Amino acid sequence: GTQLLVWWLKPLPKANEMVGPPRSSYTLNDFTLDGLGEDGTPSFRLVAPYLARRQGDDSLYVNAPVYTIYGPDGADWHGTSQYAWVSSDNSLVKLIGKVDMQRRAVGKIKAAEVHTADATLWTQDKKMASAAPSVIQQTGSILRGVGMKADLKTHTLELLSDAQGTFLPQPRKH
Repeated sequence: GTQLLVWWLKPLPKANEMVGPPRSSYTLNDFTLDGLGEDGTPSFRLVAPYLARRQGDDSLYVNAPVYTIYGPDGADWHGTSQYAWVSSDNSLVKLIGKVDMQRRAVGKIKAAEVHTADATLWTQDKKMASAAPSVIQQTGSILRGVGMKADLKTHTLELLSDAQGTFLPQPRKH
């Protein structure tokens, strides 16, 4: 009788909450990754020789990426870094080590170059920041400082402290 009472009062076994097979770790060699925005439009592209994904962490670890950050008006940024980390939902990219980026002139938007290190990119908002020393070059100017913020939608580049600038003389119009 006691055994029947134990079986009757014993809690039911927990249901298996797993849906589908677990995602495994993997690596890729010589790959292209296209990150999409919330609306399904291309947000960025990474091309690199090596990618690793660890089990239990959906983020990606990338060596020597060459990337394109798509601008809303065709003013895309192209660049390189030593490493990159991409969050599982593609909304955050950390560009690790030396970071070099270039934007070609498009319409009224001037060409620009950014040289910094350890930058964080918010792909949905098209914003970027770095606490490292940074150099911003545009036609006729070279700006140096520590820390940088960029809004890639509005084409605003800002140095945060210790800013110094060199402005080249413009040719005179006769």
